[in-house]
Amino acid sequence: MPGTTSLVHGTVATGFEGVAERFATVVAAERDPGAQLAVYHRGRQVVDLWAGQEVSGDSLHALFSSGKAAAHLVVALLVQDGTLDLDRPVASWWPEFAAEGKAAITLRDLLAHRAGLIGVDGGFAVAELADDRLIAERLASQRPYWQPGTGYGYHAFVIGALTGEVVRRATGKTLQQVYEERIRAPYGLDFHLGLPEHLEPRYVPVQPLFPEDREAAAAHAPAPDSLTGIAFNLNATPPTDLADFANTRMVRALGPASSGSVGSARGLARMYAAAIGQVDGHPPLLRPGTLAEFTTPHTPGRDLVTGESDHFLLGFEAQGVRYPALGPAAFGHSGAVGAQSFADPATGIAYSYTRRRFSFGGGGGAPENQHLIRAVVQAAGSAR
Repeated sequence: MPGTTSLVHGTVATGFEGVAERFATVVAAERDPGAQLAVYHRGRQVVDLWAGQEVSGDSLHALFSSGKAAAHLVVALLVQDGTLDLDRPVASWWPEFAAEGKAAITLRDLLAHRAGLIGVDGGFAVAELADDRLIAERLASQRPYWQPGTGYGYHAFVIGALTGEVVRRATGKTLQQVYEERIRAPYGLDFHLGLPEHLEPRYVPVQPLFPEDREAAAAHAPAPDSLTGIAFNLNATPPTDLADFANTRMVRALGPASSGSVGSARGLARMYAAAIGQVDGHPPLLRPGTLAEFTTPHTPGRDLVTGESDHFLLGFEAQGVRYPALGPAAFGHSGAVGAQSFADPATGIAYSYTRRRFSFGGGGGAPENQHLIRAVVQAAGSAR
């Protein structure tokens, strides 16, 4: 497409040229076109694209809640191993968690965002949000914000710390250590829960909303004491600024599983490809039974924090609800900057889109993901 394809760098496999054209259209419409798009199809990388003056295919972006998918892959592997039991009470591993009426909450309840433990009174300091152990310590004594099991709501800043503490109590290792040993290192993933110092030069700082969009967002911001405000730590003093948070080296170094992931679209797409199929001779991470368990809808109805309907599978966001072109078992997670990633077992697609600047009105993944995903699904459907 004249005037747009010159913005885009990278490669696509034969049959996926339409994805490159759609990506070019998307970035041409952006005031800040910094973005990456990577796609695997049945274990083979078929899309590797990027745009923006400060962005390359190797750039590392702050991917925020995208790390929840890595955390839940760790949990799925430990369930698959028999190390964790989804229906066992959390307090059986973590006795302190039983305080304030939480003794009956199970690991499944945590993963389904049914625990009502979305934050803490008075909010978290930045140093606490950066450290999953400190988050877990405060949550152990916190009362739930609704009766556990009676509803569900996105545990935005804390779910990785909650499940991570279960992982630590059950294995003696942090969730980040298990991810490194079982997933990131063996598969060579450029996606990190804890960014090593030597990779810092590849980090592209996240950019906040443009000023006019920031003003519009502020006008629609939730009340600090609402469930949404508490879940996003707006009840803290000062409220958490996501761009400042991600651009803090301490956050990137510690890699809190809910909010501190850093990586490239290549790395994240490869992780999802490995979850569902063979990649470079490695067997799939998840066996069919485990995959079926974790891609079963667990949260019918309205999310009390985000307002979305039928938001979660088990730990992962239900991608088929957001993106009708995908199968019902498609699982993944968005990231606050507008990033979106997932695997769709029905089509063999593993997809990751990253941005360097926050998207306004994205509601999870940025709006352009709708167009990109349709293009990817169409190309995959035509591929032999």
